[in-house]
Amino acid sequence: MEQLYQQVILDHAREPHGRGLEEGFDAESFQVNPTCGDEVRLRVRLGDSADGPVIENVSWEGLGCSISQASVSVLTDLVTGVQPAEAERLGADFRDLMGSRGKGIGTRADELGDATAFTGVARYPARIKCALLGWMALHDALLRSGALAGNAAADGDADAGRSEPGGVAGSDAGRHTTGLSRNQEENS
Repeated sequence: MEQLYQQVILDHAREPHGRGLEEGFDAESFQVNPTCGDEVRLRVRLGDSADGPVIENVSWEGLGCSISQASVSVLTDLVTGVQPAEAERLGADFRDLMGSRGKGIGTRADELGDATAFTGVARYPARIKCALLGWMALHDALLRSGALAGNAAADGDADAGRSEPGGVAGSDAGRHTTGLSRNQEENS
């Protein structure tokens, strides 16, 4: 089974889904793993459904190990077409999987699809941050988009905390871009 999981990770790393930044997005997040230098810039476009907002598209660019790049590819498949709250729940399940030290998370893992291939990664603490990088970018982008409660955009300050790397505020036809990750801000 472990060989199958390794193959899933390698397949997603070789042919990543969602790679290539697309225009027309609602929010963007740039995250860096300071431990190894892996990085990802992730964009989210939201659409409307009868039940509320839905993640219409995830696009991204990144540099790093096969684990970080494959994880963002798997994330793209899992969250495209779901509501932001469901994406957050999947993210919480993936974080639990990474915290399981390779033991898994029982039946909840069934909903993670190819992401269960990262179960073995959880045995290596130094690689957990690699696997979580894209999920942190997704969470940040959803917060900045206003799709999740308790953020500046939902509170009426649509430009709060949004800037391009280097500190210049920006937008793309009314769609916001995010700034530096918390780790980058602390190191600048």
